[in-house]
Amino acid sequence: MNEALDEFLQYLSKGKRYSPCTAEAYRSDMEQFRDYYVQKVAGPKTVSWKAVEKEDIRSFLGHLIRHGITKRSAARKLASLRAFFRFLVKTGSCRVDPTLGLITPKQDKKIPHFLSEEEMTAVLEGSESSAPLDIRDLAILELFYGTGIRLSELVGLNIADLDFASGTIRVLGKGRKERVVPMGKAAVFRIRQYLDRRSCDHPTGGEPAVFLNARGKRISARGVQLRVRKWLSAVSQKEHLGPHALRHTFATHLLDRGADLRSVKELLGHASLSTTQMYTHLTMDHLKNVYRQAHPRSGILMERQGLNPSVPAERSDACESTSRHGDSN
Repeated sequence: MNEALDEFLQYLSKGKRYSPCTAEAYRSDMEQFRDYYVQKVAGPKTVSWKAVEKEDIRSFLGHLIRHGITKRSAARKLASLRAFFRFLVKTGSCRVDPTLGLITPKQDKKIPHFLSEEEMTAVLEGSESSAPLDIRDLAILELFYGTGIRLSELVGLNIADLDFASGTIRVLGKGRKERVVPMGKAAVFRIRQYLDRRSCDHPTGGEPAVFLNARGKRISARGVQLRVRKWLSAVSQKEHLGPHALRHTFATHLLDRGADLRSVKELLGHASLSTTQMYTHLTMDHLKNVYRQAHPRSGILMERQGLNPSVPAERSDACESTSRHGDSN
């Protein structure tokens, strides 16, 4: 079983060009299923992936959900199993894919966390500190909010990926897919400001990364998360604020101001439009408010006249008379 799993992981890394983190997530999911299968289903006898049946996988997912795993995580593990068994069938290691016909656990709708335009203005324009780390942090915040890139994409950004002349950056996204994203003037200004200061603090150079830690090395994802949370928590009491919340904020504010969904999809680097569509319900409250303010029959004018548009108007006396005595004609 381990040999087949190693071949699958090698295929993900070299054939599909998945990142080490993604490949490791697949490994973790498959090893968890393997251990469950050996302990709960197959017992001490010799086992192989060929012997796995649909009910074994269904039992595994049920076991996880009973022990508190979220439906989202269960769906991811099923996706890992599907990819693995498709690989085994393709390579001839299995004749039948046991995941066929299994239904993905229905997901609870999860509203992404994002900040308002006022909160973003407060965090981006509320400080003019000259401290080196603050200058770097503001450049990071502007780049996240101005481009919507992922945390891994920002950490992996190199100076050679910056094009100030065109105001764009080149990033390496999921599946090692490359895309070019516009930055915006505010992000360009902050990054230039940071790089000027960085050349003074680290004059020897040699590090290709754009964003460095205090020791002059490429900043880590954890380091970015901690600094971003520090800044965002100063302007908002919302939970789960971090780099990904800025990505959500970027997309939401674009849609609020009239950007079309397909353009936002390309900017975010989503493979499917359905992924980007999760942002549409975030903008619905905004659209409802615009409608109520702008449309003459939306209800606001009636409210100003002391009427409640949600309550049907009372019937006139003539109508009441007709309803009681019937039509006189």
